[in-house]
Amino acid sequence: MVENFDEWFHDILENANITDSRYPIKGMAVWMPYGFQIRKHSMNIIKKLLDKDHEEVLFPMLVPETELAKEGIHVKGFEDEVYWVTKGGQTDLNEHLALRPTSETAIYPMYSLWIRTHIDLPIKMYQIVNTFRYETKHTRPLIRVREITTFKEAHTAHATKDESDEQIQDFIEIYKEFFDDLGLPYLISKRPEWDKFPGADYTMAFDVIMPNGKTLQIGTIHNLGQTFAKTFDITFEDKDGQHKLVYQTCAGLSDRVIASVIGIHGDDKGLRLPPKVSPNQVTIIPILFKKGKEEVLAKCAEIKEQLEAEGIRVNLDDRDIRPGKKFNDWELKGTPIKLELGPRDLENNITIAMRRDEEEKIEIPLDDALADNVIELLNKSQGNLSEIAWDFQAEHVKFTENIDEISELVEAGNVVKFYWCGDEAIGKEIEEKTGYDILGIQEEISEGKCIASDNDAKYIALIAKTY
Repeated sequence: MVENFDEWFHDILENANITDSRYPIKGMAVWMPYGFQIRKHSMNIIKKLLDKDHEEVLFPMLVPETELAKEGIHVKGFEDEVYWVTKGGQTDLNEHLALRPTSETAIYPMYSLWIRTHIDLPIKMYQIVNTFRYETKHTRPLIRVREITTFKEAHTAHATKDESDEQIQDFIEIYKEFFDDLGLPYLISKRPEWDKFPGADYTMAFDVIMPNGKTLQIGTIHNLGQTFAKTFDITFEDKDGQHKLVYQTCAGLSDRVIASVIGIHGDDKGLRLPPKVSPNQVTIIPILFKKGKEEVLAKCAEIKEQLEAEGIRVNLDDRDIRPGKKFNDWELKGTPIKLELGPRDLENNITIAMRRDEEEKIEIPLDDALADNVIELLNKSQGNLSEIAWDFQAEHVKFTENIDEISELVEAGNVVKFYWCGDEAIGKEIEEKTGYDILGIQEEISEGKCIASDNDAKYIALIAKTY
């Protein structure tokens, strides 16, 4: 799988009914039923986390060109990626309308109307929408697309800089909890100045290492300072009656989260889905013969009802096909637990369980503790997938003090840590010499020498081959 990961990834999206890329616009795909369920359960997790202190909203998709153009730094970061609507029917529009590449310029004019005094702060909102970017590089489903169909963006406004910095830390903790629920390991770094979000003071990012060694950015968090507040005149009256600009933050996730769940947990047999996001947490497979067929099916339906009463998502595969085909189908689709029940099992009052993350078969009594035993297996599966993924990351992050070793380490499928002085010119020199991207700063240090200069090192930074 590692050797042909891109091919494996493309095939699994089709074979496991995740997406269909045959939609007649390059870089756009259709979410198929099974994939949409994975998406739904994943988004429900992040929504639950955000709903604790954010409000969900929905803004229009179209952004007037005048609003988009107001923030020069921001629009410059997206000007080559914007899709434009220039006609309504046969009529030329007086003003061109952009399909949102992201929503700062749609949301912040409204914030300027809604925020009046310190009583209105903080304001914390989020939405899950589609965004459009004219991607000119080689498109890849879920990874590099022209329509991001699962774009979660949160936008906050605060009275002070300290509060906005605290919000950044809150977002980091929310994302960590979210990715932990997906069993995903992550590298957190502060993006270099030349790679931060257009208009932001600084950007924090989460990256994962895919099986082929490339990193995939799966979450970003931006402290916008007062950049957009100045542009869109977002002010408030404080307790002393003074008018001040707000401080803002935003944070985004995309379809890449689903791509990483598929890629990081998958194996040569197909998907291995964490129970928290799997459409079916348990699939019951009856082993049927002419004798005892009705009794077995009745017991399978009873088991399904018993498990569903405990909140478990259960699928009973009673299709009229061979059991082996059913086992292969659900192995491909990554259902966490398969329960097998045949006439002999029924006589012995047991079901045979198999975890997708392990091949061992386990006998479970068909008694009142059945649901508890299944939940225990699901929890073990969730924990094991996470542990495997974190171990993979630990094995593929290497440190070097020699710039000439970076290429060999990266080509071997690793992310490389190195000492860096933080100087932008030196950073770009490192990227040019190695041919790879500096992901960002992972921690501050007070010892060591920069890998590419005689300067004292200030940071441990990460460099990798990226998507």
